[in-house]
Amino acid sequence: AYFLSKRGLSVTIVEQSSVASAASGKAGGFLASDWSDSSPLGPLSRASFRLHRELADELDGMASYGYRPLDTLSMNLIEPGPNVEDPKRPPRGPAFVPNWIDGDATVLSASTLGSTSTTAQVHPLLFTRTLVSSAMDRWGARLLIGKLDKVSVGTGTSKVSSVVIDGTSVSADIVVLAMGPWSSRDAILSSLTPISGVKAHSIVLRPRDPDAISPHALFLKYRTREGKSMDPEVYPRPTGEVYIC
Repeated sequence: AYFLSKRGLSVTIVEQSSVASAASGKAGGFLASDWSDSSPLGPLSRASFRLHRELADELDGMASYGYRPLDTLSMNLIEPGPNVEDPKRPPRGPAFVPNWIDGDATVLSASTLGSTSTTAQVHPLLFTRTLVSSAMDRWGARLLIGKLDKVSVGTGTSKVSSVVIDGTSVSADIVVLAMGPWSSRDAILSSLTPISGVKAHSIVLRPRDPDAISPHALFLKYRTREGKSMDPEVYPRPTGEVYIC
């Protein structure tokens, strides 16, 4: 919507409740440039990473939606306990591990996954809302809050003619359906290709002293004393939150 309206098209955004109220606003917001280089998504990931930097310059992303480059670490940890052999390593791990990563768990190994030139982050709720508000304020896009009832096609043609929002018809000649994990609920999208969501859980912490937490994203492999393995990801945000999934 932002780029289409910037190019001069008349754009109407339809949201059922509010902008970024669901998955779009509750994601991790982690950005990586080269992590998909070995897959067909490699060029897309690099283009996306580059575009995020350009948008941050254009929309003052550091102030408006928490964009910032950051270092990214991988850490392999084990929970201490009577049945866990002490590997005799420093509790904090190597020197590049920041001071705020502490606690009783023993660092078995740590390595750098990304630097400020290859990894970054945004606050997804603020990012999405900034794009929408900028599209409206700068380029004249329109936002409608309501439920999409139907996409209407002109008689004797396959061309879209309108959409119906809460019983009211709105003229349209192009419709983009962007429903994320709820795409399977739409008959049109489901008829084209099977789409399914992936369920995940996340929590947001608000530490007492957020300024003490440096900009480091953490990808952890944590093993309990019973041998259970978990892979949490930790993203401190410049807004003072710490996102964990």
